[in-house]
Amino acid sequence: MNTVKVLVIAGSARSGSFNHQLAGVAAQQAQQAGAMVTAVDLRALELPIYDADLEARGMPDGARELRRLFADHDALLLASPEYNGFPTPLLINALDWATRPVAEDGLPAGIHAMTGTVAGLLSASPGAFGGLRSLLLTRQFLQMNLGMLVVPEQFGLGQADKAFDAAGALIDPKAQAAVARVVTAVLKTAAALKAAAD
Repeated sequence: MNTVKVLVIAGSARSGSFNHQLAGVAAQQAQQAGAMVTAVDLRALELPIYDADLEARGMPDGARELRRLFADHDALLLASPEYNGFPTPLLINALDWATRPVAEDGLPAGIHAMTGTVAGLLSASPGAFGGLRSLLLTRQFLQMNLGMLVVPEQFGLGQADKAFDAAGALIDPKAQAAVARVVTAVLKTAAALKAAAD
């Protein structure tokens, strides 16, 4: 069976981000399950706030790179906090830019690079709800606007400021199992779609 290639993205670039740590847990589990994992640092893409005038002057390299990554991968594991109940501006802006490149150099247009990507959603917050309020909006955005296939399984990690040990691992076995359910659903779905396409 072809190896499933997975992008892992954290919707927060803050130093010590709980969602970055949660993304790391998901990435490790995916690797242990045999997936090929690529972690994406959204801040390193150096994308400005989307502006059509900026786009008219030339597509940012970061937008082309994110499009290339989606075109080359089967699945996405996304861990993102909520800002006032919404997905983070960092995440939405990056995905907005990634939809903009036209088809070129053997790569599809940005929106087509994301269409059909299997996605799993995670969030972490110091609060009791673990960022769950934003996941419905994130799910809607990925599915309806970008054409991704978001698995039903998701996980919001509450009390995230107390959830990790010094090495960045989850302390609670139940939390580890919840992340594993999301990772497993993503890998199984992506593998099934790859097999059907062969």
